[in-house]
Amino acid sequence: MHRYEVEVAWSGATTDYRSYSRNHEVLAPGRPPLPSSADPVVGRGDATRWNPELLLVASLSECHMLWFLHLCTEAGIVVTDYRDTAEGTMNNQRFLQVTLRPQVTITDSALADTARDLHTEAHKRCFIANSMNFPVAHEPTITTPE
Repeated sequence: MHRYEVEVAWSGATTDYRSYSRNHEVLAPGRPPLPSSADPVVGRGDATRWNPELLLVASLSECHMLWFLHLCTEAGIVVTDYRDTAEGTMNNQRFLQVTLRPQVTITDSALADTARDLHTEAHKRCFIANSMNFPVAHEPTITTPE
């Protein structure tokens, strides 16, 4: 069993729906505060801060990346760059899907197909993706230096 504890801290006054601040911080021991708010489109928040929807998509992307890098190390694939332009889609009540679009650079073009296949295995092992009640897709691109 693993436990993960965070503190969400807000202060202000909820005198009426339009006027109270949605700004808050997400805190965990030994880590910098994460300035957060509501999504401005759905909750009158601050667009310059993280919101729960962005953090969910980021968590899925990070979990996939960390598993992928682990699996590449085990397979002898050297990854030199990994960037994901992940996107979540939701309606007014729930997430409908998250699509991960990792762009990965590896050193050996002969291992590109293996690296592509490891995204499927990373997806299977990502405990965050396995906890979702909506599809999490991945559309990887594998490149090698010219």
